Amino acid sequence: MAAIMRSGFLGAAFLLVGGLAAAETYSAGGLQIDSPWARATPKGATVGAGYLTITNKGTESDRLVGGSAAPASRFEVHTTVMENGVARMRQVNGLEIKPGETVELKPGGTHVMFTGLKQPLTQGQTVKGTLVFEKAGTVAVEFAVQAVGAPAGGQRGQQHH
Repeated sequence: MAAIMRSGFLGAAFLLVGGLAAAETYSAGGLQIDSPWARATPKGATVGAGYLTITNKGTESDRLVGGSAAPASRFEVHTTVMENGVARMRQVNGLEIKPGETVELKPGGTHVMFTGLKQPLTQGQTVKGTLVFEKAGTVAVEFAVQAVGAPAGGQRGQQHH
């Protein structure tokens, strides 16, 4: 009985550690970057999308101006706008994060695009990348790849639609 309880406890501990691994936090200057993630892409797809949350804990505004993802030839910041009832993506030259502000890049809103994918993004893998900020500089991150239709990344129990 004790062996069963011990293995059950270890199993729960591994699940907890696995959940935490998908919700990484990175820092650069006064910025905190939480839970970078991407959706898996179908075989043959040449574009993918990435999402994350950026909080400015500093005293100056900063801007996300670019970045990279290992399997992509280009990295762009896009926003979704409604035109005549149709959602369309538009590239932006930078995304401002004001002091005290939290900006969430999520499905259906502002996000990063990975274009020129050399291989599909596969659920369960992590994709090495960078985020480039005007003032904080370059930050190395890893995007956790979730299911194709995942509404939100990480294992935080939050649902974003």
